[in-house]
Amino acid sequence: MDMSDEHGMSVTDKVLALLGAFSYENPALTLTELSRRTGLSLPTVHRRAAELLAWGALERGPDRRYRVGLRLWEVATLAPRGFPLRDAALPILQDLYDVTKEHHIHLSVRDHLDVVFLERLSAPGAPQADSRVGGRFGAFATGAGLVLLAHAPDDVQEEYLSTPPRRYTSNTVTSPARLRYLLAEVRRDGYASSDRMVGPDVHCVGAPIHGAGGSVVAALSIAFRAGSQSPQSLAPVVRAAARRVSLALRE
Repeated sequence: MDMSDEHGMSVTDKVLALLGAFSYENPALTLTELSRRTGLSLPTVHRRAAELLAWGALERGPDRRYRVGLRLWEVATLAPRGFPLRDAALPILQDLYDVTKEHHIHLSVRDHLDVVFLERLSAPGAPQADSRVGGRFGAFATGAGLVLLAHAPDDVQEEYLSTPPRRYTSNTVTSPARLRYLLAEVRRDGYASSDRMVGPDVHCVGAPIHGAGGSVVAALSIAFRAGSQSPQSLAPVVRAAARRVSLALRE
């Protein structure tokens, strides 16, 4: 954004731009870096950052760089699709983790066209997986992603399918017709199987978690090394764990 455009922005827009400048790859930024990443003038960044610092949304370290503050974490814990869901699911995820070997266990939700990871439990020998707690994945090629897309509103599905998805491996399904068929299979079978669609050695099985009203609010999944185990043998285990989480949410 050109700095001359900032006069048309509200104070809220400027504050959100500052908070949005931070990322997993760039968790600490100077005022100059914040100015460059947001397109806001340095005086504006200085004023807004000082306000955020006073409220606790930002913190400043000895290196004079700004970081996201604990106050934002406190507010984030109130999100109904975040920590309450995670707290209800965590004991069941831990049980699943204890009985599986060399796996990643994921709890995920959909935020429009992104998959957001609420929790991840990983065994030491698990295959490389591009996921982290609080991270986003802009594709539905994983087991959890296929589950969440299969149960998304029709307009969301069509929006996602209107542009060919990114191809991660030769196994990634990018054809809209083929994806529609896969999504129908997920709804019919009650689980999704993603065979090396996001990584050359990663297979993922996911199942839906239903909220109090019966709608799908999240997905539970296991990612394991492709060929090490049959997805058909894991599907009942994953589905059973997802049903336990669904029941816990209704209590």
